[in-house]
Amino acid sequence: MKRVLLFLNGVKKEIERVRWPSRKHMVTYSIATILSIIFFALFFYIIDVIVALIKTLD
Repeated sequence: MKRVLLFLNGVKKEIERVRWPSRKHMVTYSIATILSIIFFALFFYIIDVIVALIKTLD
């Protein structure tokens, strides 16, 4: 039990040292992430459609 409490105390100290991003940065990072996901989803969808069209031509 003592080891668990020691571990949890260490976790608490590390959490206090974390530098959390501001709201502005979180919005910016979230938008960038969503746009990246949309871009790559469209990219791979287009590649998939092209490959399917090529296969149907054979």
